[in-house]
Amino acid sequence: MGAQVTFEDRSWQVAALAGGRVYLAADDGATACLMAAHLVAAPGFSVIGRAAAQPVAPALWETVPLAAQERAMAWQRHIREVETGLPGGPESGAPRPEYDPQRFTLAEREHAKAQELAGLGWARASRTTVQRMRLVYGRHGLWGLVDKRHLRAPSPTGRTDERVVSAVLEAVRRCRGRSKATTKQVIELTEQIVVDTHGLGRVRLPARSSLYRLVKALADPAEPPGSPARTATGPGRTGGPPAALRSAERVHVATARLGIGAVGEDGSAVEVAVTAALDGASGCVLAAVLHPAQGGPVELSVLLAEMAVPRPLRPGWPALLEQAHAGGPPRRLMSLPARIEATAARPAAVPETLVVHRGPAAVTSVVLTVCESLGISLESAPPRTAGARRGALRTLEVLAGLFTRHAAAAARPPAAEEGGAYWSMPQLQDLLDEWITAFWHHRPQEQLRHPLLPRAGLTPQEMWDVLLGAAGMVPLPLAGQHYGELLPARRCALTESGIRLGGRRYDDACLDEHRRRGQRWEVHYHPYDLRQVFIRLPDGLLHPVQWTQGEHTLGPFDEMVRRRTGGVLARRGGAAQPGSETTGRTLGAAHTGKAAAVYGTDGGTVSDTASAGGQMTPESGGFGVWDAHAEAEQW
Repeated sequence: MGAQVTFEDRSWQVAALAGGRVYLAADDGATACLMAAHLVAAPGFSVIGRAAAQPVAPALWETVPLAAQERAMAWQRHIREVETGLPGGPESGAPRPEYDPQRFTLAEREHAKAQELAGLGWARASRTTVQRMRLVYGRHGLWGLVDKRHLRAPSPTGRTDERVVSAVLEAVRRCRGRSKATTKQVIELTEQIVVDTHGLGRVRLPARSSLYRLVKALADPAEPPGSPARTATGPGRTGGPPAALRSAERVHVATARLGIGAVGEDGSAVEVAVTAALDGASGCVLAAVLHPAQGGPVELSVLLAEMAVPRPLRPGWPALLEQAHAGGPPRRLMSLPARIEATAARPAAVPETLVVHRGPAAVTSVVLTVCESLGISLESAPPRTAGARRGALRTLEVLAGLFTRHAAAAARPPAAEEGGAYWSMPQLQDLLDEWITAFWHHRPQEQLRHPLLPRAGLTPQEMWDVLLGAAGMVPLPLAGQHYGELLPARRCALTESGIRLGGRRYDDACLDEHRRRGQRWEVHYHPYDLRQVFIRLPDGLLHPVQWTQGEHTLGPFDEMVRRRTGGVLARRGGAAQPGSETTGRTLGAAHTGKAAAVYGTDGGTVSDTASAGGQMTPESGGFGVWDAHAEAEQW
């Protein structure tokens, strides 16, 4: 609140945040109210100001010694006089001659103030000191002028030699787990380590009383000298990671298996898993990627691209959404216009901390560099965490179970295709995105209940809006051009027909002037969304390049052709091996006494059979005959 933003080529000030909406006020008196997700995703939106510095908390100010308070307030009066000429504000009278802003520059007023402070007996009050204190006051207010030395916690080792401290730590480590080890034995071992490491008389040891206090300060309070070693079977420590209090403060990345399979690119059925990024405070799904369960972990950069870039800012949106919506089931949860509006309002933000659970995402050096540049902290969820890990994994398992039932009910395959995989991976991903937008984000959850309102559970979208208003800030996402930058990259050749990647061809008019150069180009791609790739051209920018056959999936009867093709491939995989008595499928009406040909799985004739009335044989140079009348009698 209070920030200056640019929206629709005008300057606005954030007046309030309530219910997921941002209230804006312009200088000419105009006001506006719109959803926070629409505001940050609007073209031309940017933050041109920053919120005013928060005042010092009274409780924190009361902990400052009186002398430090008086000195900070004295510095405040002197700095105000340097900047404005009046130490008490604009109503305090006329400025002194040496601090008149109309006659002297800021540097000259700083020099005059340094001379005045030196005359008053202030130590080290040079012009550089005055300038530094003035800049600190501008950034942090009165709290920046406070002497922070009284806030420093005392060191547990005091002024003890670092070599002695290192020896005590080594002695404590060696004695850990020895039930009969005493503090005296730790001290004697410390003295021996010092002599062995640095020589006799080279390091001065403190008194025995000081060593006793040093061992007590450096030893683990839960495992002091003489206590048995803790084992993994013992009870774990209570507590755990801190709870998230703001939207996108702590985002958990976890994986769960689905109870439904999908048709792979080779036509076979594959087990499917979902890797999702769940907001720890609101339960919103910031990103959800479907992938083969046996295909290895999902790259964390792909999840960052999905959660940090709003969908309206991504290249090609909403054309890609319209294409996916047209190729799904005939009965949808939402109409296309309603889905476009709801998808645009889905939460998107750069997380403050990513809590990565074991196995779901691959953390590479590139990901570490990206997280460092974005200010994202990476945290590995410990295997014995009692609260957050179980909560995130349990929530994702519930999500996977509910979506499995929805996908199975939406399929309803014909009787001839029951028992096999129905959806392709892109269709299942689109079905999941629609289900999360229309159902999951609007489903009350048990863990989203206020302690004083135990009978009223909020939905993830409602909790996200509540926390936005409570925190007083909106976590800003990335711009649209960052979507391709976060995706994995490889070097690909640019031929006359475009870019070949994963058995697909991508082409666009922007590639025309760069063909036939004989070099390999940097191409960024989404491993689980192959409808488009991004190529870096000589202008340094990433340009989207569409899949040339992407619209083929919207052709008439294409879904039926895909399913029947998958059935043929499945039967091919289950056919008998060559050399057996029947290596193909018999077409025709052999039971009627007419000739029939046996066709192999590749479509060629394997052998001919003749009944009593049939005369067609391979030796006679004839071909197998398919009798349409006999086939009609069978049906």
